[in-house]
Amino acid sequence: MPLPGRRARREQADVVALVRELGALLGDLGLAEIEIERAGVRVRVQRGAPGGSPVPTTVAIPPAPAPVAATADVPAENHVVIEAPMVGTFYRASSPTADPYVREGDSIKQGQILCIIEAMKLMNEIEAKVSGRLVKALVENATPVEYGQPLFHIDPNG
Repeated sequence: MPLPGRRARREQADVVALVRELGALLGDLGLAEIEIERAGVRVRVQRGAPGGSPVPTTVAIPPAPAPVAATADVPAENHVVIEAPMVGTFYRASSPTADPYVREGDSIKQGQILCIIEAMKLMNEIEAKVSGRLVKALVENATPVEYGQPLFHIDPNG
């Protein structure tokens, strides 16, 4: 059975190895910053001043708080939930000055563009999977979204 001190040293060695690996990737790919989370440890390596060496940052991730049920975000039984198909930044319109693709209360058709999610500098149009009435938009413009995060509630009978 390993001793607690040995385990801590091993975990620290693993983090150091990860930082070195990320630093090498940073240089190989020409990135300014890279971040990864593994086993409750988040490591972020970013390039310092030009010509400088990468600067590692490690942060222990606290356990996530218990989810709080919000009645406003729970769809009615017959509502269809449109979820984010990827991680990225959610935009309700094609540009900051353009009107949103859809507003709450709008009638929508299957295949109609509802929003854009920007991922890795690519703009991905998110389409309605059903026709109906947009009941609720759950995400604010220009905010990050996670894979599977609910974006809209649609009433197919509306």
